[in-house]
Amino acid sequence: MESALHARDKIGVQDFVLLEDYNNVNAFLENLRKRFRANLIYTYIGSVVVSVNPYKSIGIYGRDTMEEYRGVNFYELPPHLYAIADTAYRSMKHEGTDQCVLISGESGAGKTEASKYILQYLAQCSGHVGEVDRVKDRLLQSNPVLEAFGNARTNRNDNSSRFGKYMDIEFDFKGAPVGGHINNYLLEKSRVVSHVTGERNFHIFYQLLQSEDSSLLSQLKLSSDPTQYHYLAQGECTQVATLNDHKDFVTVQKALSILGFSDTEVNSLWSTVGAILHLGNMRYEDSREGLAQFKDISLAGNVAKLLQVPEDILQHSLTHRSIEARNEKLVSPLTVEQALYARDALAKAVYERLFSWLVRRLNASLGKKSKSRKNLMGILDIYGFEIFGLNGFEQFCINYCNEKLQQLFIELTLRSEQEEYLREGIEWEPVEYFDNKIICDLVEEKHKGIIAVLDEECLRPGDVGDAPFLTKLIQTVGKHEHFITHEMLDYEGRKTIGRDQFRLIHYAGEVTYTVAGFVDKNNDLLYRSLKEAASASADPLMREIFPQSELQSQKRPPTAGTQFKNSLTELMEILMSKEPSYIRCIKPNDYKQAALFDEHIVRHQVKYLGLMENLRVRRAGFCYRRQFEIFLNRYKCLCPSTWPLWEGNARLGVQTLCRHIGYTDEEYKVGKSKIFIRFPKTLFDIEDRFQKKKNDLVTTITAKWRMYIQRKKYRRMRWAAVVFAAHWKRLTTQRYVRKYRAAVIVVRKFIVGFMNRKKPKCDENIYFLDFVRVNFIMRLSKSLPRGLVGLDANWPSAPVALTEASNQLREMYRLHLTRKFMRPLTPEDRAQFTLKLAASDLFKGKKQCYPASVPLRFLNTHLSREDMRLKEAHFDSKVPSIGAQKFSLHCVKYDRHGYKARQRVLVVTDKGCHLLEANTFKQKEYIPFQDIQQITVSSLTDGLVVIRLPADGPDGRGDLLVETDRVIEFVIKLALFAEKLQEVQINTTGTMIHHLPKDKSGTITFQTGSIAFTGKGKTTGYLEVVTPPP
Repeated sequence: MESALHARDKIGVQDFVLLEDYNNVNAFLENLRKRFRANLIYTYIGSVVVSVNPYKSIGIYGRDTMEEYRGVNFYELPPHLYAIADTAYRSMKHEGTDQCVLISGESGAGKTEASKYILQYLAQCSGHVGEVDRVKDRLLQSNPVLEAFGNARTNRNDNSSRFGKYMDIEFDFKGAPVGGHINNYLLEKSRVVSHVTGERNFHIFYQLLQSEDSSLLSQLKLSSDPTQYHYLAQGECTQVATLNDHKDFVTVQKALSILGFSDTEVNSLWSTVGAILHLGNMRYEDSREGLAQFKDISLAGNVAKLLQVPEDILQHSLTHRSIEARNEKLVSPLTVEQALYARDALAKAVYERLFSWLVRRLNASLGKKSKSRKNLMGILDIYGFEIFGLNGFEQFCINYCNEKLQQLFIELTLRSEQEEYLREGIEWEPVEYFDNKIICDLVEEKHKGIIAVLDEECLRPGDVGDAPFLTKLIQTVGKHEHFITHEMLDYEGRKTIGRDQFRLIHYAGEVTYTVAGFVDKNNDLLYRSLKEAASASADPLMREIFPQSELQSQKRPPTAGTQFKNSLTELMEILMSKEPSYIRCIKPNDYKQAALFDEHIVRHQVKYLGLMENLRVRRAGFCYRRQFEIFLNRYKCLCPSTWPLWEGNARLGVQTLCRHIGYTDEEYKVGKSKIFIRFPKTLFDIEDRFQKKKNDLVTTITAKWRMYIQRKKYRRMRWAAVVFAAHWKRLTTQRYVRKYRAAVIVVRKFIVGFMNRKKPKCDENIYFLDFVRVNFIMRLSKSLPRGLVGLDANWPSAPVALTEASNQLREMYRLHLTRKFMRPLTPEDRAQFTLKLAASDLFKGKKQCYPASVPLRFLNTHLSREDMRLKEAHFDSKVPSIGAQKFSLHCVKYDRHGYKARQRVLVVTDKGCHLLEANTFKQKEYIPFQDIQQITVSSLTDGLVVIRLPADGPDGRGDLLVETDRVIEFVIKLALFAEKLQEVQINTTGTMIHHLPKDKSGTITFQTGSIAFTGKGKTTGYLEVVTPPP
């Protein structure tokens, strides 16, 4: 807390006790406003937490925040709910004292959320073990169930608790939760049957109608539209933007399952809730006799079916009233007004008893049967002081409750202050404060109090009413100084209060109550016939909340006021037996709007919560107290004697420090373990001195620290340099020795291996041979030939031992280059390459014109476009069944008689060869492939091809002699198409015999000359072929 004192002008003080002008409510509000604007919603009044609802998420409730506050001193961190929860939890765990956290405030101030955060923190800090987790889950899951059945939307709060709740959580000696118990107070059951415009009924009704289980709604005979139900549509607000009824109903169903509710119990629960909705839609009309009768009797049937009550009994009980007197039972019919009252009374009674059963069932689920000692942590979430434009019986009870709580707070606060003073040996100074016991007595005193007078009026024979009650009240307590009525005031005063009203001067201010409804609400009357009908139900739940024993008892049940007074007395006894902690919740505005601080609204709550009274009690003594060690550790720098280290007794150190600063005995007291400072200005003075001193301290500490760091760094560097140098020298020497020894061994192995290199592999030469292999491979990898051409010539020479491996590698590399060359080729290129390889195999090194044919691309035809057109017109269309044409070119055909040269077109198909007239493209000769016996060419550069045909038989035509400048291409294609590769012959003798018709033969001579010539020799008569040299 001290760390934030220097920022008090901007964000206020964290503890109102430190306000200089603590009696000024404006100073109080200004401090609250500063902190609210800085999103600091929590402020202390001593050990009391004042919480302002921010109406937005400010991110201070995560698991990390919980861990930050866990096990920390209360004032060590900024104010927070977790600080008060942690302090209470640690006190309970370590000291074995029962604790309770009292949360109060107006509707919409954040009480319910505060209780949730307290419960979540306790669950987080109490460990995780199997059974413990189960109990924690049930404790946490009880919240959504109670909120669904006990909370409603009001004009002040979308999730307002309409009942008071006190939850006791049981812990074992290890601080783990093992069970719990819930008490509920003053459920606002009148909301079931009526609520004002802008408000809603209890959440559960709307959640049930938004169930996604259509079969459930059908079973209950309900519609999903809330406006169809009288009890839900009165406020004209069936939808709330901040609430998701469908999602919340799923949460409630899941919670009921975790809490161990059986399917039968859950079904009975929904049936009872549905019956209340049908009950609200029941309408009456006057019969001929002026008595009540049903407008729609089917609704009574729905209610009877859901409550499992005989329909005739229920109908009778809703239109008749039974009275027992002197062992006689009288039945009288009801008027419409009385029937509506009976209907609403039954709805309220069923819901109130259902809620009480639900609390009992939750307690059974949370309870643990164990005889071991348990510590208790109580959480009280109860309504704050209420003043409305019209205040009735409910506000009277609520304000009475707050009077009792204020009385308890003052008593416990003064007692704790006295005990601390006594422990520390400081003289106690009497504190002046307003003791509101006089108001509590006014309400609860036997025979004379307001509740006693109200009960007396309710029990009086004859017609009872609110006016006689007020008259009796004036007669009994009219002279009380805190009681005011219309007759007791002067003319001006009577304008502020009606004749049917009375005013009480509470500790928090004056409240005017209207007596209308006091007697009826206190009587809490439910006709006997309705009880009899409800107790006749076949539903176990209804039989439990309307037991038969209640009908057998002739004793009148206590009134609502007496029941509330008794339960409040029990609550006070419970709280008195525990060590309390307080959370006071404030709403900053009536619009649920973030960042809006309405001073008038806040001032109103500060007054009604008694915060100024709390502050005055706390400030009656000393505003600040701290352990000696904490105080001395923070401020010791302000005194040369205590700085930088005080080695003596902490108490003596604090006294030395205070004397040096110049504190007077009036400003502070020294106890046994704490220092007490009386005035905030004294604390602010020492804190301001500390803030100024910090600059000097920072400079000095920084200089000393830097010097220390640099000196330490220098020493470490110097030591590291010496060590590093020694190690480095040793390391380099060791490396040199190892390297030298390794080199000697390697050289020796190399020499011995070289000497034995020609021997088979053995231990003497294995290292040398391995080196040779590696060296060859490395050399080969750097000098691999780039292409197939010259591969053998450029292949590096290999050592003798690697000759075979070198040959294998060369072939593998040749295959690799070949694949690399072939991979990017198109199908046409691959076919071309196949032909070229075949030509190479046949003619390379055998025919002199082969090298000239290598760069020439083999084509399917060597005819021009005009030739192709003529061929198609005169040959393709007139010669049927010629087959697929494979190849065509111009050639010269030599006659078999006389060797006369004739221009021809040669067409090769998949069946044979066709010789066509060069000009007319008429077929002159056809040679099927099966007639070809041999294809012969010379080894020179000529283009003459001899196609040998059968010479025997009557059709013997003799061999075909053709000449073309594409001799290599023609021969290889003809041989491939005719499948005659084996029949291709290359003549190297210079003379060739060929067959002529009629079994004759001719001679062809081949020779080299300067001028190319092919024709019949003049002297020999042979076919002479002269070719130039290549």
